[in-house]
Formats: sequence, C-alpha cells, structure tokens
Amino acid sequence: MRGTSFTETMLGTVRLDGRNAVRRIRLDLRAQADEVLRPHRTTRARLSGRIRISGLADDPDATGELEISPLARRRIRYRVNFTADGRRFTLDGWKSVTPRHPVKSMTVLPFTLYENSARAGQGTLRFPVTTGLAPFLLSFRFPRQEDPAQYLAPRWDGSPGRTEVWYTTLTDPTTGTGIWLHHELVSPADGSAPHAHGWAAAFPSDGEVRHVRFGPTPWNNTAHGFTAGGVFTAPGQLTGSAGDFHWNLAEQPLAEPLFTFPRWSWRHPLLPAAHMLPAARATYDGTFSDGHQTLTLRGAPGASARIHGHGNARRWAWLHAELGDGDVLEVIAAVSTRPVLRRLPPLVFLRLRHRDRTWPRRAERSAAGLFGIGRFRARIGLPEWTVTGRTLLRRIRVEVSQPAERTLTLDYRDPDGAPAVCRNSESADAKILLERWWGHWRTEASWALQGTAHAEVGDR
Repeated sequence: MRGTSFTETMLGTVRLDGRNAVRRIRLDLRAQADEVLRPHRTTRARLSGRIRISGLADDPDATGELEISPLARRRIRYRVNFTADGRRFTLDGWKSVTPRHPVKSMTVLPFTLYENSARAGQGTLRFPVTTGLAPFLLSFRFPRQEDPAQYLAPRWDGSPGRTEVWYTTLTDPTTGTGIWLHHELVSPADGSAPHAHGWAAAFPSDGEVRHVRFGPTPWNNTAHGFTAGGVFTAPGQLTGSAGDFHWNLAEQPLAEPLFTFPRWSWRHPLLPAAHMLPAARATYDGTFSDGHQTLTLRGAPGASARIHGHGNARRWAWLHAELGDGDVLEVIAAVSTRPVLRRLPPLVFLRLRHRDRTWPRRAERSAAGLFGIGRFRARIGLPEWTVTGRTLLRRIRVEVSQPAERTLTLDYRDPDGAPAVCRNSESADAKILLERWWGHWRTEASWALQGTAHAEVGDR
C-alpha cells in the first residue's frame, strides 16, 4: 500500500486581537497521508513543520492535520498546533475551492488563530505560485506504507547468546530535558534462563543527570513488545515505574521506518547485529517523573529504535539528530568483535533523511563504499567524535560533542558475560555540514544542535 507526502510553503500576515500591528507569518509544512491522494475523495493527512510569526513565534516542531477535499467538500482545511513563549496556539482555516476562481481559491487560506480554544487573531496566507509551484510539485512522494508496530514484536527465537533492545530517546521542548528509556532482553551464551532488564534516565538542561535501573527479571515473552515487572512497551505506548521514576507516554509515529543497517539484515540475522527505527521520527505526549521533577510532555520530538544481535560491538558510537523540517540523521560507527572485522577501522552506517529522501540510498554504501573504496570514516573518542564521508556528488561532516557533565556512564554485561560500558548523552551537541558538488563543493544544508542531540560512545 502506498501513501502520499508533499511539502508546502505559504506566506501571509496575521493581526492579533486587541493589537493594531500586522505581523508577517510563514508556514513550511510537510503533509503525510496513509493513502494515495485522490482529488475526488476526502483525504486526511498529518502535518508537521515550522511556523514563524514575527515577534511572536518560531516553532520548528509544529504539528497538525490536513483535510484535502477539493471536489467532495470543496475545501482544503488546515489545523496547525504550535508553541509561542510557552503558550499553545492553533491555526485553523481552509481554502474554499470554487471553479469560478480556481487559482485564487486553491492558493488563498484565510485563518483564525486560537489560544486554548479562545480566539486570538486572524489573518490570511497565500501560496506563492511563481516561486513555490515547482518545488511543491517536485516534493510529491508516494512511499510504501509500513506499520511501525510490526517491528516491535520480539525477534528472539530461543537461541542462546542473543540480545534484543527496545529504546526510546526524546527531548522535552519546554525544559530541554533529554529522556532515555532502555529495555533489553538477554539470552546468556551459557544456556541459562533469559532475563529482561533496563534503565530510565533524565538529562536536565541545567542539572545533574539522573537514572534508575530495573530488573533483571525472568523474560516474559510477549507478542507485541517488552514487559519486565512494572515496565511495559507496546505499539504507541510506553509505561513504567522503577524507584522514583514513573512514566506514561503515548507515541505518535511521524515517518516511515529507517533501516540504519541494510534492510535484509533485519529479516535475516547474518550480521553480528542489526539496527533500525520503526519510525524515523515520532512525538511523545504524557508524563515523566524522575523524583525531582515531573514533566508534562506535549509533542516532544524523538524516536524509538530496535536492535537485535549477539551483543555489543568492541567499540561504537551512535547519534540520533532531529534536524527540523522533517529531517533526521542516524549514525552508527562500530568495530566488530569478530576475529577478522575487529582489525578494521570503524564501519560507519549513516542514514540522512533530508527533504523526504534518504541518503545514501543504500545502507551498505557508507560502510563498504564501492568495492571497498570511498568508505565513510569515524574518529571515535570523548568528549568529541566525528564522522566524514562522501559519495559521487555529496559529502558530509558530522561533529559530536558529549560534555562530561551531560554524559551518563553505565556498565552491564553482554550475553557472553563480557562487561560493556556505554557513555550516553541525551543532551549532546552536534554540527552537521552537507555539501554538494557543482563544479566545486557548495553547502547544501547545515545544522547545529545545542543540547538536543542524542549520542553515545561505548566499548567492551
């Protein structure tokens, strides 16, 4: 089954109630529908993107819904929720489609602004036909639709010497606090009974990192996710209680799956491990308490990921970076424990989803290059580590910083009993530079994340 996605930019003005000043407003939106768009029917889509109102708001994590019904109901309705100075607003309006004025009716959006259901202003947005039509048409994609829930089911087949992980990382947009939920199944190599364990951690923007462990408890096989004592992970829901930590979160996937390693490695466990994200981006609503503060999350950006394999690499680095406007970067650089592979430099698996396209196109490209030539490279260390690489027409440089005061060190054991140590920061810094060749290297995009990157360095 195919879906539909596209991007749209609109410009206009808004006047707040009780004020005479007219403010400029700009919407950069991405729409995603679970079905192929049919103009003669009503199609509903999810909205995400950025809204800017001069002197009031600049929210890169706006979300909402879109009703596309140009023939059936003769309207295209937008509802966009965003935050400004800690206040929640909703932009609600629709294009009234009429055959008498087809261009105007399809490009002019009158709207009303609400704050907590009370009217706060009104304005008009316009689609810039001259400069916006070509990018709008070229942005249309019809991606394969996959249910993220199918990737949450355990893959363990009862074999000894295996591990499986469900983890979630996110950032509270209000306080800047990073959150890490780690759930793990371990089947020891010596054939002893499998067990479940994990931890939860909070990374305040201006305080000490706090964490709590749960388990180990006997593995309770479930068909839909992870269960261990008072901790539960299932499609769309994460709940748990351990020590002073309590959480109850609803997860809303915003993008299709992203396979950090080759897709076939998830279906056929031929590599030492495999890694993927059931949804490349998601938002989280609910509550999270670490005993010192209780956070009420609304639209917190983040993602969940899955790992299954024989255990940790000999040395590794990981990055998840929400780049805004629907873009996301996932990086894993690792040195295997296998006798031959452990002599190689770190293998880099880099997946950048930018403007609804994933680069490199194949996950193997960054790790293997072309016949071994052109492999991406990583320099793993702390407090800083880097990844660089290029294809024929693009190159990228990723710089990650994990300050010691924002990094949590945890030790645990792999299925073979070997000790492993991870050093994780859900409030790391990152700089990403993407360049394209046009006779010489030109900047295609650049991002700078301050305290919102999710990163880890580990070894065993």
